[in-house]
Amino acid sequence: MSLEENKAIVGRWFTEFWGKDFNPGIIDELAAPDIRFEYSLHKPMSGREEVRAFATNFRTAFPDLNFWGTADLIAEGDYVVGQWEGGGTHTGPIVFDDLPIGSVPAASGKTLRFTGKTVLKVQNGLIVEELGLDDGVTVLQQLGIIPTA
Repeated sequence: MSLEENKAIVGRWFTEFWGKDFNPGIIDELAAPDIRFEYSLHKPMSGREEVRAFATNFRTAFPDLNFWGTADLIAEGDYVVGQWEGGGTHTGPIVFDDLPIGSVPAASGKTLRFTGKTVLKVQNGLIVEELGLDDGVTVLQQLGIIPTA
């Protein structure tokens, strides 16, 4: 696929998976069946079902969750890189219970706002990898899990 086609796929993913109007069908449409999905604050995930469970849990805990791009996408070969910002307010169940240093009780009311960068690998029109680095320290501070400096 061309660089522009890969960027279009990732642009849709960012809008429909990470954007404010979540479309769960995008997972079956654009994610490879064995997608590798990793972010710094969570255990690595593999496959559509784990990604779907992650997205469902995250959006149940943060119903107003929304992320948006803050720079143009960059593409080279099979890889597309995006820079983003976003967050939401925790009004749902316990969140981040997979962290080794603690979790947040249900409906904490805490608001997250953080940034990050993501590298996605696209092959044959499907996203096979999503590897992200987010500002985890800021997230943990905003959730009250670690103290602010």
